[in-house]
Amino acid sequence: MVAINQEIEATKYGESPVELYQPIDYIMALGGKRMRPLLALLSYQIFADDWKKILKPAIAVEVFHNFTLMHDDIMDNAPIRRGKATVHEKWNNNIAILSGDVMLVAAYELLSSVDDKYFKQVFKRFNKTAAEVCEGQQFDMNFENQNEVKESDYLEMIRLKTAVLLGFSMEMGGILAGASEKDTRFLYDAGVNIGIGFQLMDDILDVYGDPEKFGKQVGGDIIGNKKTFLLINALEKASGETAQKLQYWLTKKDFDKTEKVNAVTEIYNELNIKALSEQKMNHFFEIGLNSLESLNTSTENKQILIDFIKNLIEREA
Repeated sequence: MVAINQEIEATKYGESPVELYQPIDYIMALGGKRMRPLLALLSYQIFADDWKKILKPAIAVEVFHNFTLMHDDIMDNAPIRRGKATVHEKWNNNIAILSGDVMLVAAYELLSSVDDKYFKQVFKRFNKTAAEVCEGQQFDMNFENQNEVKESDYLEMIRLKTAVLLGFSMEMGGILAGASEKDTRFLYDAGVNIGIGFQLMDDILDVYGDPEKFGKQVGGDIIGNKKTFLLINALEKASGETAQKLQYWLTKKDFDKTEKVNAVTEIYNELNIKALSEQKMNHFFEIGLNSLESLNTSTENKQILIDFIKNLIEREA
């Protein structure tokens, strides 16, 4: 983690105009779990020792991830990111859009450090992943105007929007370490399923999380009528008076935010939605960890990665 943070701090994006580059330094300095670059390095380390040689491509994934966050925050009109003001709040929408564009360029520049032997394969996979992330975001926005969203549609949306980038991070680590095609597929599948699990965890924490730990506005999904796993299942399970109360809060235009969050949370509790969501979350975590167990390498080599993910799951929950 120290090496990752040092590489991020050492990465320069440009100097002038300052309004273009300051927001990039700002969002990259906000921290976060740095999960994607760390998983890339840990995946690499299963098959090779010289992990420092892939620091730049690992950081490329983190820069791309933060680029998507910067633009997503504009679309969601989110006020807080990692406990601090979002870029569009601190500056404005136009600056956030343009700075995000530069971050995408910077991600490709960092990724270009990949060895020639793997360059074409990594770039092709990254481009597919980047397009899928955009597809996922569009599906997410489409859901805002759909009266009904199926659970399967929601899971596919978060697979694209969030999970495929985690999968690519781990797959890239395997590719750059010279792992077999079968093992890189296991890494990718592990990352995707674990990524879905973490997004479901994020949905749960948005309602039930500690504001200090969560780093975002708790209840933001409820306030915005965001069609999360929790709301989709509540709409399906609710009946009678409970269904009427839920529809009342979903259609009410003028409301007290705290009152709405408390009322909808009470409905979730009545319908046992938290337990249902945790069950689905753990299902995907289990699939992901089983994929890692299938890697064709020594137990000792893959155990570091498995233990890291298990600890991360326990720490974030």
